[in-house]
Amino acid sequence: MDLWQTLSRITNATQRSFCFSEAQLVNAMHLFTFKKLLILGIVCGLLFTNLDAARQQHPSLEPIRVGVFLDLSGRTASYGEATLNGVKLAADEINAYRGTDRRRVELHIEDDSGRPDEAATVARRLIDQKKVHALVGEVASSNTLAAAPIAQNAKVPLITSATHLAITQVGNYVFRVGVVDPFQAQALAQFAIRTLKVKRVALLVDATSDYSQDLAAAFEKSLTGLGGLIVLKQSYAGGDKDFAAQLVAIKRSNPDVVFIPGYYSEAGPIAKQAKQLGLTKPLLGCDGWDSPQLWELGGNALNGAYIANHYAVDNPSSANKEFVSKYKARYESAEPDSLAALGYDAMKLLADAISRAGTIDGPSLQRALAETRGFEGVTGTITMDENRNPLRAVILRLQDGKFLYRATVLPTKANGRN
Repeated sequence: MDLWQTLSRITNATQRSFCFSEAQLVNAMHLFTFKKLLILGIVCGLLFTNLDAARQQHPSLEPIRVGVFLDLSGRTASYGEATLNGVKLAADEINAYRGTDRRRVELHIEDDSGRPDEAATVARRLIDQKKVHALVGEVASSNTLAAAPIAQNAKVPLITSATHLAITQVGNYVFRVGVVDPFQAQALAQFAIRTLKVKRVALLVDATSDYSQDLAAAFEKSLTGLGGLIVLKQSYAGGDKDFAAQLVAIKRSNPDVVFIPGYYSEAGPIAKQAKQLGLTKPLLGCDGWDSPQLWELGGNALNGAYIANHYAVDNPSSANKEFVSKYKARYESAEPDSLAALGYDAMKLLADAISRAGTIDGPSLQRALAETRGFEGVTGTITMDENRNPLRAVILRLQDGKFLYRATVLPTKANGRN
């Protein structure tokens, strides 16, 4: 008997033993396949049902929607662009580490063109249409003041780098990562009196800007309280190009330094025209000067000036060194300015608060942000005071296109703060 015959007998015997015909075997296989598909369908249905329920029970599986509104095309567009660079870098880092509270960050970016009315419009659109969980922006105080009441009424936390004192007074859902105007003015006055040893100061103020006028008032109060003297006050309007008349008057008053609270768009030309007129006294400025375009407008006439600011790119802290390295790698070797650093810190602070809150529920997130203590940002240690403001400032010296770190100024007990 050959092998084939042997196998045939074994097969026939097996079929008789199990009472299966060939047709029955085929039918059984079809039935088994159908049952497998049916079971698989049921399992998949249950799986997707459970996933849907999990999404409802755990909103952390949904993205964290963050509305970012900035001036990206108006007078202070360089501020908006730098801030956005910092926000994007931080968001990408958060997402690279599997998100925050198991959720990815999803940015919704709006250009308000540097206009308060448009800032209010885009803030409302981000809240009502995009359903954002938090807002980051603006830089200009007037734009932020227009949007802040909308965020407050909607119970959507807003984190800004704008400096006007009234901003966080809008309500408890408004937070700040930057230095408030009165404190940076106080820090600069203290530096002028105690470090530069000056007494006589002239002021050149933007009469169309609340930011400029408030800084000037706070500076004068601090300076005179420390024994200094304001010898002359001059004004200009934002957008002016010719400052000769004011600078000639200032030169005649023979000040030790000139304080120019305002934006880079005017500070650069003022510095250049001052030098041309033979006014060589040091210039003092504020965070509004911090832009690469300042050097394009003022050039070497800015050398020897000092500004109060939120951030020093040459701060030797390990956190800042890592940030600068990542920023340069991403943005073609460009150095981050204070707005980029503040945008980065705002996004990281929000992520930290969400992790501590364990939710993106508005009231819970508000409490977590308000309870921020000792958060190590690249701009320094952030602890929110009772008005949701961090208080610290750095003094920078301007030299050959760079902002060089000179000093850090912190609140003192003499000012009623710890």
